[in-house]
Amino acid sequence: MTWALSLVGAALVLFVLRDVFHTLWHPTRHGGLSRLVMRSVWRLSSRRGDRLRPAGLAGPTGMMIVVAIWALIVAVGCALMYWPHMPDDFSYAAGLAPGSHAGPLDALYVSLVTLATLGLGDIVPTSGWLRVLAPMEALVGFALLSATVAWILGVYPALARRRALALRLSHLRRSRATGRALDTDGSAALLDALASAVSIVTVDFLQYAESYYFYDGEEHIALPAQLTYATDLADQAARARHPDVRVSGAALRTALDDLATVLDARFLRTGEAPAGVFAAYAADHGR
Repeated sequence: MTWALSLVGAALVLFVLRDVFHTLWHPTRHGGLSRLVMRSVWRLSSRRGDRLRPAGLAGPTGMMIVVAIWALIVAVGCALMYWPHMPDDFSYAAGLAPGSHAGPLDALYVSLVTLATLGLGDIVPTSGWLRVLAPMEALVGFALLSATVAWILGVYPALARRRALALRLSHLRRSRATGRALDTDGSAALLDALASAVSIVTVDFLQYAESYYFYDGEEHIALPAQLTYATDLADQAARARHPDVRVSGAALRTALDDLATVLDARFLRTGEAPAGVFAAYAADHGR
């Protein structure tokens, strides 16, 4: 029974570490637990769209829940390793009766104190491998804190790049930069810049998949609302007389196709052409 609980606890800790690794440090994968939580919060927010999505709460709420679940699973996993060895392999502070503080809640308390690196010292392990496990759990707690900060510092710049691209497209649409206005050397450079920005957003969706579950707010900074116009620009550039504009338009079209592929493979699962994928993306974000 002792080793069975220890193995279950170790499996829970390893499961969380794997999920953290695939969520934060593996650029082409996404953790299964974090993906499930973020998607569930996003779907739930669609039923409460009058509050969560327009207020931009779905994404941040999902991230907070993911971090809380990571910490809770690690704490429970280590508690399962501590519990079978209590009270014999633990030292208790004066005033604490070992026999009265050897239950599962006490093991969870020790685990939480260790994970948070508080080091209160009222209940501490004294046997060999448990004395090693405690500082290792503290290291995991510090790693979770660092990972959370790195996650935030990665996701929010990705959101800023996505919204900046949407705003740029909105500016062009409102300036009515179409037809002959696109048939110039300057337009070729503009289309190249747009293609580059779309490619960066595509990479952001690959590396920070959680950014998909953030609501962008007003239409002029919402990429789902602007992608149809970007497609129209690529179509108009394909009909331009200027060869550089046609080449740049083709690059923009290819970048948009790649973005549609990533959106469909990772989030939407429509199996449609890029136009259909962008329409589903807009619908999923309330556009």
